[in-house]
Amino acid sequence: MPADTNPYGGVFGGWLMGQMGLACGSFASRHSGGKAVVVAADRLTFTGAMAVGDELSIFVDLKRQGRTSMTLEAHAIARERDGAQQFEVATGEFTFVALDQNDKPREIAAKEEDHG
Repeated sequence: MPADTNPYGGVFGGWLMGQMGLACGSFASRHSGGKAVVVAADRLTFTGAMAVGDELSIFVDLKRQGRTSMTLEAHAIARERDGAQQFEVATGEFTFVALDQNDKPREIAAKEEDHG
C-alpha cells in the first residue's frame, strides 16, 4: 500500500523485512511446537524491487537446528499485480530461539527437515 513506500515510490525495505520475519515466525512456532522469538536477522539482501500492488509470497526453509534455536532461510518472491511475471525481491536468514512458559530457552524436539 502507499503507506509502505519509500520516498521514491518503491516498497519500503523495512516493510518487506517485517513480512519475512512474520513468515519465519509462523514457521518457527510450528516447527518448535510453541513460542519462538527472533534473535537475529542476517544476510538480508534486497535483490529486486516491488511495486505497490505486487503480490508477495515468502518461502521459508529450515537451514540449521540447534538444541534451542533454529536458523531459517527466507525468500521473498513478488508477482506483478496484473501479470504472471515473478521475481525474487529479497532473501535473508532469521534465527529464532524456542521459549517455554517462563520465557526461558527450551529444547526443540528433533524433527525431520521441515519445508514451508
